[in-house]
Amino acid sequence: MRLEKLRELMADQELDGFLVTQPDNRRYLSGFTGSSGVLIITTETQAVATDSRYYEQVRQQCPDWDLIEIGYDFTGNLLEMLRERELGGRRVGFEAADVSAATLHAWERALKGRLILVDTQGLIESLRMVKETEEIDKIKKAVALADQAYEYIADWLKPGVTEAQIAWELETFMRTRGASALSFESVVASGPNAAKPHARATERAIQVGEPITMDFGCVVDGYCSDLTRTVCLGEPADEQYLRVWQTVRQAQEAAEAGARAGMTGEAVDKIARDIIKEAGYDQYFGHGLGHGVGMAVHEPPRFSFTFSGEVPAGSVMTIEPGIYIPGWGGVRIEDMVVVGDDGVEILTTASKVAVLS
Repeated sequence: MRLEKLRELMADQELDGFLVTQPDNRRYLSGFTGSSGVLIITTETQAVATDSRYYEQVRQQCPDWDLIEIGYDFTGNLLEMLRERELGGRRVGFEAADVSAATLHAWERALKGRLILVDTQGLIESLRMVKETEEIDKIKKAVALADQAYEYIADWLKPGVTEAQIAWELETFMRTRGASALSFESVVASGPNAAKPHARATERAIQVGEPITMDFGCVVDGYCSDLTRTVCLGEPADEQYLRVWQTVRQAQEAAEAGARAGMTGEAVDKIARDIIKEAGYDQYFGHGLGHGVGMAVHEPPRFSFTFSGEVPAGSVMTIEPGIYIPGWGGVRIEDMVVVGDDGVEILTTASKVAVLS
């Protein structure tokens, strides 16, 4: 089914063949999880070209695909491979966002003008935006494990532990309970560090009365999760914390209540942004409201003031408004949702509390 949909897109762009190099796209279409290889797809055939490290892996993971035992000189054999698939003189697409200028020039030299290379943008990514039921089931497992990790860490937290210790505790919890990897390097940011949306965990010890933002996720069955919670240990040091936290929570709830398939990413982003603006914090919310999650933790589409396209039903998205005040700290709250025609299904179940006593 995925190949059929890609071939329809190829026909729309008058492509006779397609070279797939982006690892997640390669895995999405073929099931191949190796680190090196190129898919060669025509209107009727599909093949994986790789080196000897992966021949047996391709046979096991991609039984319906031809294996091309190309060794370590893909470029040197490119013209012959494409001719064997009757692509001489034809239009062959490639993934412009993944192929470097140096690689493209090397391909062009090897092909000697015998066929036309056509740069494409986001063909396979457009298919990946709409998740199949099996994909959503896998994502739910990753979401559930991240939720469990948060509930564990919320009980474990105490003054004096460092950001780095919290990040390691989260990673250990998830990896020992089924995660094959982290979705990304965990963000643990306390006090003024929380003013940096993607702060790295440091040796700073957390203290009573200050915001602590934790943003993390894991990979289960090849699919990612993404979760953020901001809490304060004990009585907040100032009144601003609860005011900011409640504003972010209200913005998130409004976006979750208002988002629907067919709305533009801009429109959903605006729901949350208007609430933050009305509260007087608009200058402190610089990033978009959310992004797609699947094989990659950041993938199209997006809920963002920079994304004018419509978000289709079946997209799995984050909704994560935030307010970040330099010198003070920040608050971000993030859930994952499945977008439907009548609204969203909230996948995240981790508790939302401003203060941990």
